[in-house]
Amino acid sequence: MRLPLIEAGEIVTTHAVRGEVKVLCFLDDPSMLCEFDRCSIGGQPYRMESVRVQKTCNLVKLEGVDTVEAAQALRGKILSLYREDVDPDVIFAAELKGVEVYAGSESIGVITDVLDYPGNSVYVVKGRYEYLIPAVKQFILSTDLDANRMEVTLLEGMRTDEN
Repeated sequence: MRLPLIEAGEIVTTHAVRGEVKVLCFLDDPSMLCEFDRCSIGGQPYRMESVRVQKTCNLVKLEGVDTVEAAQALRGKILSLYREDVDPDVIFAAELKGVEVYAGSESIGVITDVLDYPGNSVYVVKGRYEYLIPAVKQFILSTDLDANRMEVTLLEGMRTDEN
């Protein structure tokens, strides 16, 4: 299911005296956040005047947040992106939860979690059995969020109760 807002990071602190905030980015690469010019924080829309990468975080200057005190009030809040601003081909882990997974014509369950590992992510699929399916092209044949459906290829050992 496509979500209207995608959580992109958490505001962890302020930066300097102009009202910038430091955002711990949840995206695969912090530079991805630099592509956007608007966001939502606590249900409030903001225009991002500037976004730049600093190590693993982003420094973001929000329109209307011009003092350290105003920036401090946002500390601990989640910065979200509007899904309509994101390429429709990009799929976020949060959007996969609840997607029904099929091996051939048989439903094997729904995605309940997405585990992130250095090599690739792994989808946890629960139905009659639990499956751990690596998120690689070899096993993920297709994903259609609008139809809430994913097609996969299963191999021996993906079912967690198999020996």
